Amino acid sequence: MGRRRSIWESLPTEALHPKSANLDRLSPEALLDLLSKEDRKVVSAVEAEAPRIAKAALALARAFSRGGRVFLAGAGTSGRLGVLEAAECPPTFGTAPDRIVGLIAGGAKAVHRAVEGAEDREGEGKGLLRARRLGPKDLVVGISASSVTPFVRGALDFARERRASTVLVTCAPGFPGLRTMASVVVAPRVGAEVLAGSTRMKAATATKLVLNRMTLLAMIRLKKVYGPFMVELRPGSAKLRDRARRMVEALASVDFERASALLEQAGDVKTAVAMGRLGISSTEARRRLARTKGDLRAVLSSGDARARARRRRAPARPRARRPKPKARLS
Repeated sequence: MGRRRSIWESLPTEALHPKSANLDRLSPEALLDLLSKEDRKVVSAVEAEAPRIAKAALALARAFSRGGRVFLAGAGTSGRLGVLEAAECPPTFGTAPDRIVGLIAGGAKAVHRAVEGAEDREGEGKGLLRARRLGPKDLVVGISASSVTPFVRGALDFARERRASTVLVTCAPGFPGLRTMASVVVAPRVGAEVLAGSTRMKAATATKLVLNRMTLLAMIRLKKVYGPFMVELRPGSAKLRDRARRMVEALASVDFERASALLEQAGDVKTAVAMGRLGISSTEARRRLARTKGDLRAVLSSGDARARARRRRAPARPRARRPKPKARLS
């Protein structure tokens, strides 16, 4: 009677890499070359998931626009990546800390130190969302390199019970039942890890790329980005305050002193830019931004159009007559 295969044995994340048989005997140069070649495959794998990433980003933006929250749930490395993404959104995009939340199996202590066995607690994934009163307006993004993590499966199961939107980010494409776990499944095909089962490597790199793209696409759709600028950043450090000033300089076409003064009066980049570019008060700038739901481009385009119309309607100034030259006496 043959040995029964475990559920994990058939996972692509547990497979043996064909070039790793003598991994411990490779020279540092040969090992680094192998790792570099494998890492390059990750970008291609993520690029192939572009349609699914776009759908996931749309789900995130939709949850936000209807007043919902986004929960990034994972265990181990996947959980830490979710916590990192959630932590980076408030300073980058000005989101409230309770709107994008990272949930990691084992709790906050698992961010700094591995809590072995926490990933096996399916009930914990459900319990964390139940405690936060998950509802239909919310989105749960399950992050599981293997796709079989009980903590993540529990979170997604509970999300479906509460009719919340669901996304799964995994590196186990083709695993049975994968497409039934979430409404959108992003599954880059990164292949076996050089160090067998160590999903902190290629799988983690792919996951980080996917989460970065999801949040950026969503925040652009939510008008939190103007051109290359993060116009809703929170300037909580000297570096970010300088970045905010430089944004106002560039977008309002003002000098250093004027940009600093505008920021002082406005308190945020969007209001300062509208004030400087359109020559309006902070109250009027905020009113226009509120009317367009924070769409700075719409505010500036409308204001520029009004200015052009005023210039066209303004009566032309009569040209001053030049005095006739006096006749010279011969």
